Amino acid sequence: MSETTKYFDIRSGFWSSCWDEATSYESYLAGSDPKRASNWKSLLARIPLMSSEQKARLTGHARTLNVLVVSGVWCGDCVRQGPMIQQIAEACDPGVSLRVIDRDQNPTLRDEVRVLGAARVPVVVFLSEDFHEVGRFGDRMLHTYRRKAATEIGAACAVPTAELPPEELAAERDEWLAIFERMLLMLRLAPPLRERQDD
Repeated sequence: MSETTKYFDIRSGFWSSCWDEATSYESYLAGSDPKRASNWKSLLARIPLMSSEQKARLTGHARTLNVLVVSGVWCGDCVRQGPMIQQIAEACDPGVSLRVIDRDQNPTLRDEVRVLGAARVPVVVFLSEDFHEVGRFGDRMLHTYRRKAATEIGAACAVPTAELPPEELAAERDEWLAIFERMLLMLRLAPPLRERQDD
């Protein structure tokens, strides 16, 4: 059996076309409402820097990873997570590319990545060099759900405008970092890619 028949993704053409529709992180913000885009920029400045150990986990994999972010510039979760995802992607090897697409720009994509039946954002789809889906993750991180459960279940009451402290932003970012690392290791260890790269 050849590599092309043993390893394939019937939606690779779909993912490739979505990738072509998406734009760079900077272009996405530049083409968005300036006030909303400024919230993303402000948040980025508040995310703690990664350690050298964390950065090392994101490099040396010698693989292409296409990171497609389905987003809404208006979404509070995207305002928080988009800059985190950008920070992580920038720390990766040059073979890691990040593009962003607005949730409502492509209705087929929006419906493909629904979470619990809802058109939630952000959703990140990780794709190989062949536009095979490696994995996807979306909505909120576990750290965020734990915090929401602690403040919204029972007698506690959340304060919607409360600003998250740096350690909470770092914890959420670190969950994304672990997801990136997992995707990179999956690609690094994938038999067809190891054969192709002779490594």
